Amino acid sequence: MQRQNFRCVHRLRVRWAEVDMQKIVFNAHYLMYIDTAMSDYWRALALPYEASMQTLGGEMYVKKATLEYHASARLDDTLEVGLRCARIGNSSSLFEAGIFSGDKLLVSGELVYVFADPSTQTSTPVPPALRAMLEGFEAGADMVEARTGDWNALGRDAGRLRTAVFVKEQGIAADVEADALDASARHAVLYNRLGQPVATGRLLQQAPGVGRIGRMAVDRSVRGAQWGRVLLNTLIDAARARGDQQVQLHAQCSAQGFYQRAGFAVAGEPCQEAGIAHVLMARVF
Repeated sequence: MQRQNFRCVHRLRVRWAEVDMQKIVFNAHYLMYIDTAMSDYWRALALPYEASMQTLGGEMYVKKATLEYHASARLDDTLEVGLRCARIGNSSSLFEAGIFSGDKLLVSGELVYVFADPSTQTSTPVPPALRAMLEGFEAGADMVEARTGDWNALGRDAGRLRTAVFVKEQGIAADVEADALDASARHAVLYNRLGQPVATGRLLQQAPGVGRIGRMAVDRSVRGAQWGRVLLNTLIDAARARGDQQVQLHAQCSAQGFYQRAGFAVAGEPCQEAGIAHVLMARVF
């Protein structure tokens, strides 16, 4: 078992509460590390877990978990937890886990999940859609489809995501979040393999040759899995295809680092928009 064998890897740092008197990780915490990595696995599939399981008509239950200890993790170690779906049966799925410190394997594990009816907790066949997603992910397939279009085509899904993020989560007034510019904007929405919208944004024409990206919103349950970057790249590609030489955006200051990693530079002083600190950023092609 090697680190490079895993497409999904969760990184963590060992905390004081997780070690014993010798500052060695208590054995039961390794299962918690793997369970935390499992949440990342669903994000990597672009699946908001609760909503997705409702759509699939069941729930994933752990039937069996086994660990083999090879070496110890210690306080302040940075660990990487790899997780992969190794086999799918009729109603069960076998996941393999590896916990690494650098290239050194500390703990290996296997978890058997059973897909079941939550009302009776009796096993049912793994839905074909879930089977296809698990197999596709492990084969390196894309987990989202990016669609672009006008508000008539994408507004319902884009609006639902934006309301969840900006209005309900960030407390922005609904009449401020929605504006007349939606009608002329080019919108982008990312859909997972269940057809659920998981991220959205829009592209405006700021000036001849200058695009303006805005209303970037990612479902909070799948954040941290690079879907924001996929969405941003989709909007940048749309600007390039239109002939723009530059794109600008008003980034929330808390997200400034995200946009800098995508090649944007600060182009103005911080300001307040809808009660939230923003800064003008730009990227030239």
